[in-house]
Amino acid sequence: MTRGIYITANDRVTDHAIALLNSIRYYDATVPVILIPYDDHYQSVASVLAERFGVTVYEDLPFIDRLSNQLREVFGDRFFARPNQFRKQACWFGPFEEFLYIDTDIVVFEKIIDNLNYLQDYDFICSDYQHNGGIANVFNSQVFEAGVFPETARQEIFNCGFWGAKRDLFTEEKLYSTFAECAAHPEYFDFSQKTSDQPIINYMILKNVEKRLNIVRRPEGGPGNWAGSTRFVAVGCDRLLDPNVNQPLQYLHWAGMKIQPGCPYWEVWEHYRYLNEPKAPWVAPPAKPQANLWQRVVAKLK
Repeated sequence: MTRGIYITANDRVTDHAIALLNSIRYYDATVPVILIPYDDHYQSVASVLAERFGVTVYEDLPFIDRLSNQLREVFGDRFFARPNQFRKQACWFGPFEEFLYIDTDIVVFEKIIDNLNYLQDYDFICSDYQHNGGIANVFNSQVFEAGVFPETARQEIFNCGFWGAKRDLFTEEKLYSTFAECAAHPEYFDFSQKTSDQPIINYMILKNVEKRLNIVRRPEGGPGNWAGSTRFVAVGCDRLLDPNVNQPLQYLHWAGMKIQPGCPYWEVWEHYRYLNEPKAPWVAPPAKPQANLWQRVVAKLK
């Protein structure tokens, strides 16, 4: 049984990727990690991660391009704020028979691959409290009113920054047909805060995968993981405790936040970013290039 971790990144998030990989390697020196390029600007981060952590690049890059192009054909060029987030769907077709997907705005506090042991009884796992926030950033109430999902599915909503599954739960054709279902019913989803992949991936899993587990809903409960939660207690400089369940955090996710001095739990992120190297003055990632006037006019005419 081959197991491993997928991440997505480009050169803009090199520091984030280093922090994540430092944390993964601190607890696990050997787990294989594969980089799915977020866009065409990934050569620098790929080189750094390969040299320092043994990370390899996803082998079938033409498939990732095909996936992205098909998505644009189904939804249209301007449907999603960040369509490249869907490149993580290449996980279903990679070399790992069981895998974790982890966003780069995360650091982990344990041998994180061991969570795949739950796949002895389940096909899909996650570990978060996204469901406690209701259906915002995932669904609109129409998806329940139309009977697509039962009301109990509100408690099955999950965050798409950390999840694990068995390979081949989806064929490429099934992936595209599910995208088409979603494109036919945009009223089912909440994209009001420019969320891109999370609504669609939730639909995919809740509609097609019956044997799923949110680890925090196990009988003994589980710790939180969102950096927006203020209750976590530092245990040294490298771990956090959730006093609500008296359990150490598995990971911390800065979802929806800029990781920079003054952000929640900055000291934890900084610890892992500069693990085994001198701290350097913080330099924020370069801003995403904005389209010029001509590019905006062309996009509007398409």
